[in-house]
Amino acid sequence: MNTKQHTLKESFSLKGKGLHTGLEIEIKFNPAPANHGYKIKRIDLEGHPVIDALAENVKGTQRGTVLSKNEVTVSTVEHAMAALYAYQVDNCLIEVNAPEFPILDGSAIVYANEIERVGLVEQDAVREYYVVKHKIEVSDGETGSSITVLPDDSFGINVHITFDSFFLDNQYATLDELKNFKEEIAASRTFVFVREVEPLLQHGLIKGGDLDNAIVIYEHQISQERFDQLADTMGVKRKDASELGYIMNKPLAYNNEPARHKLLDILGDIALIGKPLVGRIIANCPGHKINNQFARFIRKDIKINDIQAPVYNPSLPPVIDIGRIKELLPHRFPFLLVDKVIEVGAMHIVGLKNVSVNEPFFQGHFPEEPVMPGVLIVEAMAQAAGLLVLNSLDEPHRYSTYFMKIDNVKFRRKVVPGDTLIFKVELASEFRRGMAIMKGYTFVGEKLVCEAEFMAQVIKNK
Repeated sequence: MNTKQHTLKESFSLKGKGLHTGLEIEIKFNPAPANHGYKIKRIDLEGHPVIDALAENVKGTQRGTVLSKNEVTVSTVEHAMAALYAYQVDNCLIEVNAPEFPILDGSAIVYANEIERVGLVEQDAVREYYVVKHKIEVSDGETGSSITVLPDDSFGINVHITFDSFFLDNQYATLDELKNFKEEIAASRTFVFVREVEPLLQHGLIKGGDLDNAIVIYEHQISQERFDQLADTMGVKRKDASELGYIMNKPLAYNNEPARHKLLDILGDIALIGKPLVGRIIANCPGHKINNQFARFIRKDIKINDIQAPVYNPSLPPVIDIGRIKELLPHRFPFLLVDKVIEVGAMHIVGLKNVSVNEPFFQGHFPEEPVMPGVLIVEAMAQAAGLLVLNSLDEPHRYSTYFMKIDNVKFRRKVVPGDTLIFKVELASEFRRGMAIMKGYTFVGEKLVCEAEFMAQVIKNK
């Protein structure tokens, strides 16, 4: 998994008609700063209002995902969102001059090609993931749809769809790695049954639908006259009403293309979580409604727990053990407060301390009710940050780290004997000129017990 955020190297623009409005639409995808996320700007409206592409802003899921804010809407966003998510574009400003995105060929392949053409650029900010740590289930009793997510070391999706149709009954699709998105998923087009077309038209939808931007399944024969009228309404070439099956102009890209498109839709809808997900999604008869219910569930959990505790498997060996810690840090008993490091990246580190009743500070804090001093929790986070910085230096034993500033410290619960502290410290920016600006979190299990922002200076020992 990449630990840094990414955006587009440069902008790209596309033109095409809207699936539901039939309008000729122009859309532009622009680089955006770190921590910007996905935002959609309606440049055809006064003031150019912006909608955050987040699950809670989804106001409709009929034949596509509709985002809305302050009565400004934009629909059919899922194919573009899927491509951005699959290519791990964290930040993008999308400008569009209509109330929907262009349908293009009904898939995400054009977006994928353009993202590859312009390329990505790494940004100076840490990418935050939503890590699934226990089984999550979301179901819709009305439709029978369900999404189950299981813990996993990476991201993957399994999809099953079923329809009461001779031409489309049971299909399965799988994506095990995002790097396979273009080859396995991106070219999968949206699909529709002919029996659905008339009701959709009556509801003012699919005005831009045709036989070039969708898989069209004709399964129940109707009269030639009615079939011709439908073709004329859609502005497509008339066909023989006696020939059932797939009637679009371009043949299936895959035998299970409809299932693969449902998987594409899931990617587009979970992109609205706001963080990449680490876990295995198992979707049964998914659609935009259940996809959004799942994304909203995760968004709610993110809001309640604004940062997740790191995953700790005590059976795995440390990345930095106590011997190496003593080589990197000058601290010794009773002030060495990190026992081991279980994860380290370019911009973050995860360390641990097992809190014993034999800690010397418990003799006076407090003898009858031992509580670890908050200042020592902050000091332990700073030591973990020091390990992150010093581990990258030559001759680290010749340097020490010193506090320069501590801000926004919050203590959420007390730490007592028997607790295992998990420290996650992130660099807010690149380490330069001996200065490190950091954000630290301390957890006991899944519970956040302390957080702080601090600045430290790394100085060569005399």
